[in-house]
This record gives sequence, structure tokens and C-alpha cells, in this order.
Amino acid sequence: MSHHHSHGHGHGHHHHPTPGDNGRAFGIAIGLNTAFVAIEFIYGFIANSTALMADAGHNLSDVLGLGLAWGAALLTKSAPTRRFTYGMRGTTILAALANALLLMVACGAIAWEAVHRFAHPEPVAGTTVSIVAFVGVLINGFSAWLFVAGSKDDINVRGAYQHMAADALLSLGVVISGVVIIYTGWSWLDPVVSLVLVVVIVVGTWSLLRESIQMVLAGVPASVDATGVTAFLAAQPGVTEVHDVHIWAMSTTETALTAHLVMPGGYPGDAAIDEIVGHLREDFAIHHCTLQVEQGTTKHSSCCLHDGLEAHDDHDHDHDHDHDHDHDHHHGHSHAH
Repeated sequence: MSHHHSHGHGHGHHHHPTPGDNGRAFGIAIGLNTAFVAIEFIYGFIANSTALMADAGHNLSDVLGLGLAWGAALLTKSAPTRRFTYGMRGTTILAALANALLLMVACGAIAWEAVHRFAHPEPVAGTTVSIVAFVGVLINGFSAWLFVAGSKDDINVRGAYQHMAADALLSLGVVISGVVIIYTGWSWLDPVVSLVLVVVIVVGTWSLLRESIQMVLAGVPASVDATGVTAFLAAQPGVTEVHDVHIWAMSTTETALTAHLVMPGGYPGDAAIDEIVGHLREDFAIHHCTLQVEQGTTKHSSCCLHDGLEAHDDHDHDHDHDHDHDHDHHHGHSHAH
């Protein structure tokens, strides 16, 4: 018996923001932060403050992070090619991961510098540092605000938002400690505040790092209910079994799925498949589906992901655990039936 390999495509019909929606926010934030880096470095040089010049270098990493996120957002609009059959959508996932790693590296550098200052205290150029840092609070705070709306549905934009918010927090810490040091002379306060803020930022960045790594490894996106998807497919008319369900992120806003539906009565027709695909898009935010219809006459033992599955036939067919979705996502396309 031949099997039907049915494709349902949901591209362009979902209600998530498109990557271009945040283009203006990226442009403004990059422009403001580039100008701030130049101003901060010049004032640091004039005030003979290595702290300000070092912070200018750190803020340069913000511009790099924003550039990565914006570039990736633009690349998602590129059309699929013969080699890159999903287009460049995956670059948004890489940019989110890069932003999370940049933040972690920056936190490590700030913590190292803070510990060094405990051992070798340096006078803080109070007034100048506090004023420039306050400008940083305004610029980074405004930049973060630009990304608030987009950050809810797109972890690439959330990476840019967290980068800006983290820097606004660091700058605020510099302002507060600078003002207190001017009046009290407590130079130890500067590295203490730095270390406290580093802990706050690492805790805030951890979820971004974990989620972006899960996406890179083709894990089920956090926003998708994998158990619900499998239950929905199993409940469709004519379906006696669902297996090889794979759900992964094509980009930070678009999700793909492949699944095998065992239908002893045979292929139900294009209209039935289109209806299933429509429900997956509307109810589960899955934007690209490949559904393979089978009649259950073979065990597909030639597939690399079927090894050892016979032992789990009685209780693990629906594959609704995270580790089942971390397999190669091209699986649904690899059979020749």
C-alpha cells in the first residue's frame, strides 16, 4: 500500500508581528547608542576616567547586539532557496543566543573588574561619571522601552530589550553609587553595586539563554503545548494513532511541525488535511505543517528515530516529552513512501 505524504502550509496567516515591525525601534536604538558610545569615550578621555572609557567599550557591545538582532530580523524576510529551504529564518534564533551570550560575557567582565577594584581601590571621578551614567540611563531606558511590545512574542527582540534594560540598570547603579560616594567617600560601594547588578542581570538573562539554546537544538518552543497538539491530532476523524510528532522553531516567531497520522481508511482528502492545518495554525500557533498519512501496515524500521521504540509502544506513542522533540527536524521529510 502506498502512503500519502501531505503538506499543509500556514505561512503568512498567523498574527504574530512580522520582523519588519521592529525596524524603526532597531534604527533609533542603534543610532542613539552609537552616539552615546562616542560621547562617553570622549568624556572618559577628558576626565581621565578609565571606568567611563571601559563602559564605552561595553556599550559598543550593545550596538553589536542590536546590529545582530536587526540583521537577523531583516534576513527572515529572505525567500527560501534550494539550499536554505526555510530561508534565513533561523538567524533570529542565533541572534537571540548571541545576545544572551554577549550579556553573560559582559557580566563576567564587570564582575572581574569589580573584584579587582576591591583589591585595588581607585578614586571614582564622581560628578562627571554620575552625569554621563545618567545620560546612559535615559538612552538605554528609552531604547529598552522601544522593544517592550515586540519582546512579548519574539525572543530575538527580547534579547535586544534585555540588553538595553540591563545597561540602563547598570548605569543607574553607577549614578546612585557615584552620588553616594561624592557625599560619603565610600569607594567600596561602587564594586558592591556592580556585583549586585551583575547577579540581577544574570538571573534575568538565564531564561533567554535557556530558551534560545532549546530553539537551536530544535526543542519544542515554550509557547507550544506539545501534549495538546498530539491530543488534537489523535482526535481527528479516522486517526487511530499519532507518532513521530516533531515541533521546532523555524525562527523566533514561527513554528514548524511534522507528524505521522495512522489512518487505516486511507488518505482523507486535501480539504480534511487543510482543515487540520488551519486548526494547528489558529489554536497552536504552528505556521508550517507536514502531515504524513499512513495506513499502519509497516513499522518504518528504516528510520533512525524508530530504534528501540517497540519497547515503548504501549505507553509512549504520543511522544509528548521534550526529549522526543529534540531529534532532527527533517525527519518528516525523509521517508520515501
